[in-house]
Amino acid sequence: MSMIGEYLRVTPAELGRVIREPEWAWDLVEEVRDAEEETQPAPAEARHFSTYKAWDMLRFLLAYVEFPVNVIQGEEPFAEDEDWGYGPPRYLRPERVKLAAEALRATSYDQLLGDVDPAELTNAEVYPLRWGEPGALEWGRHWYDDLTQFFEAAAEAEDAVLVWLD
Repeated sequence: MSMIGEYLRVTPAELGRVIREPEWAWDLVEEVRDAEEETQPAPAEARHFSTYKAWDMLRFLLAYVEFPVNVIQGEEPFAEDEDWGYGPPRYLRPERVKLAAEALRATSYDQLLGDVDPAELTNAEVYPLRWGEPGALEWGRHWYDDLTQFFEAAAEAEDAVLVWLD
C-alpha cells in the first residue's frame, strides 16, 4: 500500500461547513474525486489534486529551505477523531494558501534542490526510499510544478485547501 498526498480546494463557505460537519467533508472529497476522475483536469483547474508518493520528498525539501507554510501536511486540524488514511486531515485557510502560492512561485525546483545530496533523503528515510537511483531527485520536479499550479489557482480563487495522507 502506498502513502499518497491529497488536496481538496474548498470555498470559505465550504471550509466553514467542513469544520462544523467533518463527516460532510469526506462526502465532498469523494464527490469531487469521482467527478474529476473522468475529466482529469489540469492542476490549475482541479479541485482535487495529489502529489502521489512525492509528498514526503517535497516535505523534506520544503523543510530544508524553511518553507513558510506546511503545504504537505496542512496546518490546522479538523475531524481529529477520523482517519482519512494515515491520520486525520488538516487544512490551510485562504490567507495561508495565498502565502503558500506566492512562496511556491518564488521558489524554483532547482532552488528547492539547492545542494541537497540524495544520501540525505536516504538517511532521513524519506518515503519512498529510492534516493540512490540516478536522477532520483528529478522525479519530484513535475509534482512540485503541479503543486505550484494547484496552489496558485486556489489562491486566485481565494479558496482554502484540505490536506491529508491517504
